Amino acid sequence: MYLDVVDLRNFYAQPVGIMTRRLLGRAIRARFDNVTNLAVLGLGYATPYLGVFREEAERCIAVMPAAQGVVRWPSSGPTLATLADETMLPLPTASIDRVVAVHALEMTDNAAEMLREVWRVLAPGGRLLAVVPNRRGVWARLDTTPFGNGRPFSRGQVVNLLREALFTPVGWGEALYAPPSAWFLRTAVAFERVGARLSLPFSGVLVVEATKQLYRPVAVRRSRLVPVLEPALEPVLGGVPAG
Repeated sequence: MYLDVVDLRNFYAQPVGIMTRRLLGRAIRARFDNVTNLAVLGLGYATPYLGVFREEAERCIAVMPAAQGVVRWPSSGPTLATLADETMLPLPTASIDRVVAVHALEMTDNAAEMLREVWRVLAPGGRLLAVVPNRRGVWARLDTTPFGNGRPFSRGQVVNLLREALFTPVGWGEALYAPPSAWFLRTAVAFERVGARLSLPFSGVLVVEATKQLYRPVAVRRSRLVPVLEPALEPVLGGVPAG
């Protein structure tokens, strides 16, 4: 179930939310390091992480789910955010090059349908960057942050969900190793460096990059050997066929 957009906005205005934007923003930028002349879509509540792409991308827009609500983005200039059903995006087919989904997959009741719609709007060779709560992390166990709401994922669950929607995972990242508490604000960067260097399993979120498959795989069926029946003469008794 989606959080209200006001709650999401308030979280990112708090110290822990500012830390989240800083650390997670680095992980997102590391995956999408060059979007020059590309069309970028933010899905869910991705606006805290889209600012870095605005000057570089050909166009950058945000779609917020109807069940969540929408806020103006950016705060100045023309509005680039809209409200829509996440399973019926108001975008032409193959019109987007990169999608950043934050506070999306874990919140929706229709994750498979949402991914199919993302597949539709992505251009050939387009890529999706999905940020989801890590089932093994502390952030998924505390509802004091948006990542503690909705459905957390393991790596295997994310892979299966993406593959069913015809996406191929091509890269992984993790972020938010420090607990979501103001007590750890000063040491959050150190937590992030140590966690990433040692590949610790308890990060707050998983950041998975996936590419769009262009063709649906076809199941290969094994051919079955069918016995060939040869005709046989029927015995005749007294001029009358037997049986």
